[in-house]
Amino acid sequence: MSAERTVEATGETVGEAKWRALRELELLVPTLDKAAVRFQVLSEGERGLLGVGYTPARVVATAGTDGQAGPPEEIDESDEARRLRDLLEHVAAAVGVRCRIEITESGATLEATCFGDELGLLIGRHGQTIDAIQTLASAIVGGPSEERRTVVVDAAGYRGRRRRTLESLALRSAEEAVRTGARVELEPMSAAERKIVHTTLQEHEGVTTASDGDEPNRRVVVEPAQ
Repeated sequence: MSAERTVEATGETVGEAKWRALRELELLVPTLDKAAVRFQVLSEGERGLLGVGYTPARVVATAGTDGQAGPPEEIDESDEARRLRDLLEHVAAAVGVRCRIEITESGATLEATCFGDELGLLIGRHGQTIDAIQTLASAIVGGPSEERRTVVVDAAGYRGRRRRTLESLALRSAEEAVRTGARVELEPMSAAERKIVHTTLQEHEGVTTASDGDEPNRRVVVEPAQ
């Protein structure tokens, strides 16, 4: 059996911490098979406002020095998690992506994160593909509306990085609206991404926000407060 390399990494989310751990392992193990890496979550972290004062998530990632993982770990999952894993494995195979799927269950939330190569095929332009996969997974796995679990599908920390990009964009747009006294129209976004912008600016005294247009070209408009 090959020796193993283990690294510990942190991030704003578990997905981002795992993504950083993968980057470190790639430096240590040139032949790393990212889809075969094992992860252990030490802490899920706690998010602060706009990333300020947050407690980082911590994970440990392990791979063999030949790039392969050690003995497979037993997976203890709920029925919903197993259905989610099965669905994502079928979707990944259909688009030709080989990936490892990590599922975290926390209360009413199921979060699946995919790790591997060529994940851009799963993410799509501006996250359109992964959003569609998440919508499909939520409809199939989430359960009846009165007891539906929230399903999140991520790819190596993409959603955390995209959230920070949107928060930064929202704040810059608010500053522009206040400085110029004119409304600022953002690029078309999904409902989930528009919600991030609205939430980021809801306590901003100098601006108001609204959604404008029809899907799939619906966008957020930031206007100076009257």
